[in-house]
Amino acid sequence: MRALDSILAEESFFKKLAPAQIEVIAGCASNVRFNKGDYIFREDEEADRFFLIRHGLVALDVFVPQRGPATIETIHEGEVLGWSWLFPPYRWHFDARALELTRAIVFDGKCLREKCEKDPQLGYTLVMKFSQTIVQRLQSARLQLLDLYRDKTRT
Repeated sequence: MRALDSILAEESFFKKLAPAQIEVIAGCASNVRFNKGDYIFREDEEADRFFLIRHGLVALDVFVPQRGPATIETIHEGEVLGWSWLFPPYRWHFDARALELTRAIVFDGKCLREKCEKDPQLGYTLVMKFSQTIVQRLQSARLQLLDLYRDKTRT
């Protein structure tokens, strides 16, 4: 079985991180699996972790009044899931649900926040990495929501 730090070093999200930084991050990580239909997290619950999807698909859902849950994005293998662990008040903004058997590496948010406090360079690096992900996801969510509301006006 391969060590988590060697797996992380090969993933695009962790590229360009120093080996020592990857080792620190791996110290807060473990493997996890979700069956089809399992909720990984729910909106407004405490955000205390994030995930690197290794296999499977995860739907990010938002509740749309008078319509119910709507998928705003699908997270694929090799992508990270969750940024709310990094920013107060540490609450999830969406639901995340496994669309099929999903294997991931889960990272303990509190553990990483403590390590970032001790190593501001690591903290800065993670904030920059997650900022890129946030911008991409917000742009995608905006387009999905525009489609949802446009479809609603046609009915």
